[in-house]
Amino acid sequence: MADAELSLSYGQAFVAPDRKRHRSSMSLEIPLERGPLAAKGGCALIADTTSKNAIAKQAGDLAVRGFLADYFATPDNWSVKYSATRVLRALNSWCYSQSRFVRGGSYVTSISAVVFRGQSAHLFHAGDTVVFRLRGGEFEQISRDHVTDLGGYRYPSRALGMDVSLDIDYIELPLKQGDIFLFTTQAVRGTLLPSDFVSLIRDDVSDLDAASERLAHAAADRADERGYTADQFCFQLVRIDRLATASDDTPGRVYGDLPVPRELEPGDRIDGLEVMEVMSRSARVRVYKVRDLKSRRVMVMKAPSPELSLKNAYLEHFLLQQWVVDRVSSPFVVKVVEPSRPRDHLYYLLEHLEAQTLTEWARMHPQANLEQRLDIARQLGKAVHALNRREVLHQLIHPDNVMIDRHGKVVLVDFGACHLREGDGHESAGPLARQVGLTEHSAPEYALGADVSRRSDQYGLASVIYWLLTGMQPYAQSMEQLRTHTDLELLEYQPARMRNPQVPQILDDALRRALDPQRTLRYRRLSELLYALRLPQQDPGKALTPSEAIREPANFWQGVAGILLLLLVLSWLLK
Repeated sequence: MADAELSLSYGQAFVAPDRKRHRSSMSLEIPLERGPLAAKGGCALIADTTSKNAIAKQAGDLAVRGFLADYFATPDNWSVKYSATRVLRALNSWCYSQSRFVRGGSYVTSISAVVFRGQSAHLFHAGDTVVFRLRGGEFEQISRDHVTDLGGYRYPSRALGMDVSLDIDYIELPLKQGDIFLFTTQAVRGTLLPSDFVSLIRDDVSDLDAASERLAHAAADRADERGYTADQFCFQLVRIDRLATASDDTPGRVYGDLPVPRELEPGDRIDGLEVMEVMSRSARVRVYKVRDLKSRRVMVMKAPSPELSLKNAYLEHFLLQQWVVDRVSSPFVVKVVEPSRPRDHLYYLLEHLEAQTLTEWARMHPQANLEQRLDIARQLGKAVHALNRREVLHQLIHPDNVMIDRHGKVVLVDFGACHLREGDGHESAGPLARQVGLTEHSAPEYALGADVSRRSDQYGLASVIYWLLTGMQPYAQSMEQLRTHTDLELLEYQPARMRNPQVPQILDDALRRALDPQRTLRYRRLSELLYALRLPQQDPGKALTPSEAIREPANFWQGVAGILLLLLVLSWLLK
């Protein structure tokens, strides 16, 4: 007998004269395919903001869309709790960081999400959004209000984007066939009684959209009778039509209950994949070139080292790598490939690139002109910028991790030391990078054991660009020689123009700042460095136009001095 699948029905209703100004957002996603439904379940959620400004509205919309997109992108062998918690913390970090750059608003929103998987409901909650459960005639609130009373008004005391860290309520509840879950907002308080909810839902439970509309109209009418504002109500109903066969969702699944692949050699087969080549073996990871026996597609398999099969901390980060790469959507970042069949071993697949490393490219193209090298630099900058937007540090920006195909397209690879910003920022990023191994392009703070940030990746990017333009390092001293912060004063920047006169002065100045030994003195935003790479490059042998000359102070004043000297000579000759 085939295992039963989870089956859900849902309905929604808004009371909103102008949906664009509505402060609430809600949505639901139920995978249609059996595999994703069994692995991730279905998810319903609601978000609500206290502010009426456009920024706050964006926060609710982004929280809903972002949670659904990122949750279903997490590895299948992550538990529901671990997956959702990771996603919510990443969203919180992004919202909190963005609030610093806006005026007249903030990316703060309450959120309640319920994942229905197998025979359980998993509630994740922060703020004052409300989730009820109707079971038979029993109607109860399963979410807890995080509110503070100020001057007669209730404000969320906890919410997404409110603080650098997020305290999330988590509850796992057993499901029964026929259970109905109601998602709504604080605005409904003071309108309908529990008996009203039950009767309005039960009036015709077969049509949840109609039931949601009845709730919306009844709440609006009741609010109008009592003089309340009746334009901010929303209702979402989810009914459990059929339970799935019981499934294992223990904490051990976080690290993958799949076995780590044994040591593989060319010709070996695993999960319908044939090993073509051993690309890399290290203490932490194995990288193989593989071919799908059915589709014949060539891919790259990345698996943990067999010696680390019992290291849960490493396996956790290994699985995180796949998720990080998958959620960063950029043509300049290597892409994850979904396997064509279920995996029986722990690994993930990446696209195979017919390309060479930047190290190999530079050795084979010593005569490449400045524009060709700058084009590579710009593409690499876009890759790092895409990571920045997702609050991800690469930490291994190195010519060997930059691939270039025959068309000149650049792709950034190797996320073995990547770090996703958490509640404590990137506090654990530095130790991770040092464990994996530092390079000559690593920022000084890594060697000193100091705090790292996006500016650390900025240094790595600028260092690779400097090397690409000059073939050398920006400092004569090795980073391995650094012992204290006082040693940073020993680092003396070697101007790129001294080693390659074709490098424009404005780009050299930009590299100097991005490569400042003091992390806090580098560019606040990576886009400022990227701007210097986009500027039209001046041919050293070409005369500047008057407008260009004005923007070049040295050239401008030399020109002025020359004109004054000429006038002085003419006046002397004409006497």
